[in-house]
Amino acid sequence: MKKNNFAWRRWLPLFFGLSLGLGACKSGPADGCRTDAAADAPAVPVRIKRLETAFFAIKSPADARQFMASNPSFARYYLQRQPATEQQLATGLVQLATNGALQQLGRETAAAFPDSAALSRELGEMFRRVHHYFPDFNAPPAVTYVSGFLSKDIYVNDSLLVLSMDWFAGPKASKRPDLPQYMLRRYTPAGLMPLLAQNVSTKYNRHELTANTMLDAMVHAGKSLYFASLVLPCTPDSLLLGYTSREMDGLEANEPRVWGHFLEKNLLYSTTPFLLQKYVGERPNVPEIDKTCPGRVGQWVGLQIVRKYVATHPDVSLGRLMAEKNAQRILNESHYRPKHD
Repeated sequence: MKKNNFAWRRWLPLFFGLSLGLGACKSGPADGCRTDAAADAPAVPVRIKRLETAFFAIKSPADARQFMASNPSFARYYLQRQPATEQQLATGLVQLATNGALQQLGRETAAAFPDSAALSRELGEMFRRVHHYFPDFNAPPAVTYVSGFLSKDIYVNDSLLVLSMDWFAGPKASKRPDLPQYMLRRYTPAGLMPLLAQNVSTKYNRHELTANTMLDAMVHAGKSLYFASLVLPCTPDSLLLGYTSREMDGLEANEPRVWGHFLEKNLLYSTTPFLLQKYVGERPNVPEIDKTCPGRVGQWVGLQIVRKYVATHPDVSLGRLMAEKNAQRILNESHYRPKHD
């Protein structure tokens, strides 16, 4: 894959991080939506401020400082504004905002997300479900931005949500994140909400700090995916996971074989980072199981375990599930034993 040799790349040290989401699992009901226990949850007001216009209006360091002053939370958390590097950051913002290639990408991103009201509705729908399951949740102020892929795709904390929209402009954009194709599949307009849901889940997804086995990683990811499937009940599982329809069909048809591989190879209690990466981390496929088996298959299995656990314990709330740190208990009490038909 060719690298994006943007002129703005030299400003990379000014920015920090890359947040990549995960995904979910089996197909929903015939109407395309899962059962929605939060269907009647009250609305949650969502404010979205689109920063792109103000950003691309920056022509000088003074403009950049005014931009940061007008958006203090964004400057503090997302741009990592600090007094010691203020001038360097202001100069970098000028270079980015006046870069012709980034300006073109900004126009393409605006075309991919033309409707701010629709985006607000989507965020509001997701956040009201999160609030239903977690009453202490307060929707943070939201802003959109074009980062040139030099900062996080999604940043969220209790005070701020930043959506770097150029990450999600899709395959028709002139520039795309410097990622392999199997990961780029998730970076489309339709992929924005699934990745956001999984980012939000991290606030509630508990695990033991010393829990470092394959099973721990699988169940932790499975809880994140299950969270996303509940707050986005009409989002197809293939989209939540970033898998193709063929990959989804193959996993569902071969679930006993996939689970059997983990058991036969004694993988569940491995703590070897290399093995965890093979089965839970980013990878185009897992040929150890089959050349058509998609990467992150351990996450998919983790979701199956979590869904089986919830089906076996219908009294367990999403809050209790996310707070459960013991992956072994979830596996044991799920009675997850997929069998061939």
